[in-house]
Amino acid sequence: MKTILAAALAGLGAVALSSAALAQSKATVGIAMPTKSSARWIDDGNNIVKVLKERGYNTDLQYAEDDIPNQLSQIENMVTKGSKVLVIAAIDGTTLSDVLKQAKAKGITVIAYDRLIRDTPNLDYYATFDNFQVGVLQAQSIVDKLGLKDGKGPFNIELFGGSPDDNNAYFFYNGAMSVLQPYLDSGKLVVASGQKGMDKVATLRWDGATAQARMDNLLSAYYGNKRVDAVLSPYDGLSIGIISSLKGVGYGSGNQPMPIISGQDAEVPSVKAILRGDQYSTIFKDTRDLAKVTADMVDASLSGKEVKVNDTKTYNNGVKVVPAYLLKPVVVDKSNWEKVLIEGGYYKKSQVE
Repeated sequence: MKTILAAALAGLGAVALSSAALAQSKATVGIAMPTKSSARWIDDGNNIVKVLKERGYNTDLQYAEDDIPNQLSQIENMVTKGSKVLVIAAIDGTTLSDVLKQAKAKGITVIAYDRLIRDTPNLDYYATFDNFQVGVLQAQSIVDKLGLKDGKGPFNIELFGGSPDDNNAYFFYNGAMSVLQPYLDSGKLVVASGQKGMDKVATLRWDGATAQARMDNLLSAYYGNKRVDAVLSPYDGLSIGIISSLKGVGYGSGNQPMPIISGQDAEVPSVKAILRGDQYSTIFKDTRDLAKVTADMVDASLSGKEVKVNDTKTYNNGVKVVPAYLLKPVVVDKSNWEKVLIEGGYYKKSQVE
């Protein structure tokens, strides 16, 4: 009788463990993305959902269309509906303290996705790219193309920054300035407008129309008889707006070649612009890899394993240093776009030609 009872109990234990494993595999992960206005965020959302579903998770993917109250409401709903992990690409990284306090009270793991969430202790991990290096690569592409290392110059450059409510924007700008500042100091690069620093050059919500309007103003106020030789742009959506402004006053035609313009995210319109010669370079951040890293964080946190990170010093959110996993960005221009983007399987050639 004891043997039968032990066997029965063992069987029940196995069923319980099996049920627990099944429940774990079916845990819901809430994914809060900022907007569908950028193809990059659509790719991010799709890639995270794909990887997590392959690993047996349910997902709740929401886009807030750059509306902060909307994103707050979406995250609150995810907490209420029982998401076990939140993956958040914040619109404004300083506005989530209260909702993340609610999440922490329910034992929910919070992962900041690509954009650091600030001013809260209730953030567990950060999955992103090396954002300082993004800026370094953007500036290096400009320096190399202008031939500044060979002593050429002086050249006129204008600086654009990202959205001031996105922590990454400061890393991009500071990384770029770490490369450009020596040339500005020596006079080989000149900002004709005098507009430097994120307080002067930031572009709210990464809006291309805002960048285009600012470029219009710069051209009319400072470039009557001067030429713009380069534009530091931290994001492809801004680059497209800047290009439109420049073309409006004759750049890219006749004896007025386009300035050297940087970018980021390798969005299709900018890859096409690079092939046309309108934009010089962009920074490719493979969202497939970022999705895998994020899914690994979800897996480890829900199974009680150690979450793999490779940076425990860089990202202080104002309250704590957030353990992060940083991926490497890659410069893309006419010389390597096909190898990186097409042979790498990120795009089909028909999408960009």
